[in-house]
Order: sequence, then structure tokens, then C-alpha cells
Amino acid sequence: MSGAPVDKNIVFDAGRFPRAKIGFVNLATEQTIESDMMRWAPEGVGIHFTRAPIPDQITAENLGAMVDGLAPAAAVLAPNANLDVICYACTSGSVVMGEDVVCAELEKGCPAAIPTTLVSGVFAALDALGSKSVVVATPYLDEVNRIEADYMTRRGLDVLDIRGLNITNDSDMVRVSPSYIRDFAISMDRPDADAIFVSCGALRTIEVIEEIEAATGKPCVASNQAMLWHCLRLAGIEDKIDGLGRLTREH
Repeated sequence: MSGAPVDKNIVFDAGRFPRAKIGFVNLATEQTIESDMMRWAPEGVGIHFTRAPIPDQITAENLGAMVDGLAPAAAVLAPNANLDVICYACTSGSVVMGEDVVCAELEKGCPAAIPTTLVSGVFAALDALGSKSVVVATPYLDEVNRIEADYMTRRGLDVLDIRGLNITNDSDMVRVSPSYIRDFAISMDRPDADAIFVSCGALRTIEVIEEIEAATGKPCVASNQAMLWHCLRLAGIEDKIDGLGRLTREH
């Protein structure tokens, strides 16, 4: 039985998100990124999510194994929504697999969108801020920290210090209190650092960026802050955002 013809008098508009649409491929275990992106995205910008398989244990082995799930996850991410940007939303996974590998997989699943990664946003943010010498605070195991420090160094950054909390489970990373993150980040500061990078989308750093900057007098780059900012810029959205530190306020 065929359906009735579409009423020619129906009025269509651009929908809720006429400015841009951004997709994020999250870890299956993710609990922080979605609320951060929804809270801070400018009006008229669509934020859409899918998830790729990974166990709760954030190890180098598990992160590397995510590669096979990226293209399938990207393929089911609002396939008819004409996404402008698609981003793999994991800092540590981005450096373990490598940005080029991740972007190639995202492009397989969602070829019409600009592919990027969370750590690509971090590098863009540090560049915009003119920051070359950084200290890095993470929740990760030492094996992941070593990979991240080496990756950042190859990208031309001077990693003065990197320290992690040696947390294995993503479900524990999401429960580290913002006040502890703030104090941890401030404790990492040193005179020769020109920025503080708090790595990991699971951490609720976005809530205390302003406090870290006020205490240190230096820019703080946090994973979710940098990722949102970079995705917006790739999508052609130039809005400045107050409340998320110097990066989104000035660049």
C-alpha cells in the first residue's frame, strides 16, 4: 500500500541547527563530554553523538584496538544530517592511534564531514595561544603518559613535565572532583611553562578553567574546551565564549 502524497503546503525551515552540525565519536564508556558539549555549544549549532567500543580500562592496548570501531561508529552518526565536522572525542586514543589514522577511519564512515580529533584541537589551541612550553596534567597510567609526551614532542612542543593520577578505569576518571583537578593543575605550574594542559575528556576540567588561569596567570587548555573550540572553528562558527578561559574568550 503506497503512502499518501506529501502535502505541498507543508512549511519546512532549517530546523533547530541552521548554523552548523558537529558529530562526536565518543568512547563507549564516556560520561562527561556529551554534557560539556551540549552545555557550551552556541545556539543554532547541532551537537550529535555516537560511541565506539572500548572496555572501561584505559590502557594503550585498549585504545589502539578502537581503530576497528571508528568507521562503523561514524557511519551511523546522523547519516542524513549533513554534518560539517566529525571528531573522535578522546585525547589519549588520538595519540595512541595517531591523528592521521583516526581521521582516515572517520572519513570512511562519514566522508562529507571534516574529520578531526580531540588532540588536534589541543594542538590548534596551543598554537592560537602562542604556547610552546607546556606542563601536562592527566588521569592516565604512565604508559599512556609516555606515549602522549612523545607525541606532543614530535609535534614541536616542549613538554616540561607530565604527571598522571594512574587511574585505569574511565568510570573513575569521570568522578575526579573539579576542585581536585584545579589543585592538581595549579601544582603542575612552573616558571618556564607558558601554558597548562589538562588532558582527558573524561575529566570535568571545563568547570575550573577560569580558576586555574586566575591562580597561575597562564592559559589553561583543557581537552573538552579545546575540542569544542576547534570543531566550531572548523565548522565556520567564530563565536567567542565567556567562562571557558582565555582560548574561547579571545580566539
